Amino acid sequence: MNSNDLIAQYGPRESMEYDVVIVGGGPAGLSAAIRLKQLAAEKGVEMGVCVLEKGSEIGAHILSGAVMDPRALNELMPDWKEQGAPLDVPVTEDKFLFLSETGAKAVPNWALPDNFKNHGNYVISLANVTRWLGQQAEALGVEIFPGFPAAEVLFHDDGSVKGVATGNMGIGKDGEPTENFQLGMELHAKYTLFAEGCRGHLGRQLNEKLKLDRDADPQVYGIGIKELWEIDPAKHQPGLVIHTAGWPLENDTYGGSFLYHIDNNQVMVGFVVGLAYTNPYLSPFEEFQRYKTHPAIRQYLEGGKRVSYGARAMTAGGLMSLPKLVFPGGALVGDDAGFLNAARIKGSHAAIKTGMLAAEAAFEAVQAGRQGDELTAYPEAFQKSWLHEELYKARNFKQWMSKGLYLGTLMVGIEQKLFGGKVPWTLHHQHRDNEMLKPASQCRPIEYPKPDGKLTFDRLSSVFISNTNHEENQPAHLTLKDASVPVNVNLRTYAGPEGRFCPAAVYEFVKDDSNEDRLQINAQNCVHCKTCDIKDPTQNIVWVTPEGGGGPNYPNM
Repeated sequence: MNSNDLIAQYGPRESMEYDVVIVGGGPAGLSAAIRLKQLAAEKGVEMGVCVLEKGSEIGAHILSGAVMDPRALNELMPDWKEQGAPLDVPVTEDKFLFLSETGAKAVPNWALPDNFKNHGNYVISLANVTRWLGQQAEALGVEIFPGFPAAEVLFHDDGSVKGVATGNMGIGKDGEPTENFQLGMELHAKYTLFAEGCRGHLGRQLNEKLKLDRDADPQVYGIGIKELWEIDPAKHQPGLVIHTAGWPLENDTYGGSFLYHIDNNQVMVGFVVGLAYTNPYLSPFEEFQRYKTHPAIRQYLEGGKRVSYGARAMTAGGLMSLPKLVFPGGALVGDDAGFLNAARIKGSHAAIKTGMLAAEAAFEAVQAGRQGDELTAYPEAFQKSWLHEELYKARNFKQWMSKGLYLGTLMVGIEQKLFGGKVPWTLHHQHRDNEMLKPASQCRPIEYPKPDGKLTFDRLSSVFISNTNHEENQPAHLTLKDASVPVNVNLRTYAGPEGRFCPAAVYEFVKDDSNEDRLQINAQNCVHCKTCDIKDPTQNIVWVTPEGGGGPNYPNM
């Protein structure tokens, strides 16, 4: 049964009214909520603000490296240290290594572009920082609803955004209501801010419906895969930040790694692969496992214990790929718009800043008695902000790096070291990531070593420690526009890339009773990284929100 049939049978849906509804309880959404309440308190007015979060709790789905630039947080909450924000490990040393299969060449610190210098930044768990932001928001009177994914955008008759509806609960695998069925709820607002993170489910729908990216370059993405390890205290250096490029990836494939020493003898180790790669046999998950065997990385992890695992897609298009940020009744903030700075591998400061800017525009509009129009003050303020200047300097980074490791590194170095990013030329992204795979017949298969269970692991044991869980009796939230495409196109032409680009063993090709191939979707394993929604060559896979609270539950990630 579709939503309209359910409403006709069980409805109408209950509704709640707010001044501002925020979709997504990450750094962008929570910063917007905090800023709205701060402004209301300063002016002595009431402001109804709520945040919807699809994870089981604030922070459950937050995954990032992460080294945090505190600049935006300083603006949002200048007393964050006194308020107990979990930014406890200042960066003490930066290293950048170019890896060959067995060797590592360090770039001298004087030669590093400023974007790879982290003095004044902090090694953090972004999940824990987000939990802290959630506490600050609630203390200011923000209503937060974890476990309630926004599943649908609601529109007024004039086409302006009215708000959102949460997903129905208690729908069985067959699409029919079970005895636990509950209709979703409508949340109406004067303005709705969409802060779902990279490749947001509703952000994508709004983009397609309203053609928000009409004047932008195609958005491009990477997948980041991360593990948290406890290591030998003798090898631990709190605040050490290591980035690498090169092996195990081929020089024509964009990617790199991070290894960050946090507190409690723990390190965060991760690998990023640009999703414009061309060889369908490439597996970002397996490349990450290989990377950990390099002598320069193995030395830290050997004898240690893997504690947690996760994966998340990230935007990399930067300034040139930003869509139109506002539309009647709403706005995109944070990585739902694509504000991550790929050159710095940082997005949390941009998420906080854009959340603040959108909140300031929404507050001003509500106080002026407006609703449902375009918050033009938000993109105007962004244009004048330090964030715009930062992203402008880095606008060519991904375009150069997509031309190969050595040429890209040389040109980024020239732009950043000699010109400070202020060059008279601008490069453009030409293609979407899903358009880049070559047919398998034109590519060399990649043989990956078997995991040893000590340093390298398989997908299923990895998903297990991500604490991922979904209600089993529900429709799969990984949907296919055409069920014949996986076998007839993806398997035949591209050797079934779903099984390799997914880091969670969601997709596998199996034989049915008549020995015919079929795609099996193990939606229970999904860590909500959105890679399938991005990289599927025909864009046949569409990620939709599962029942509330489903997905990973990341501690300290």
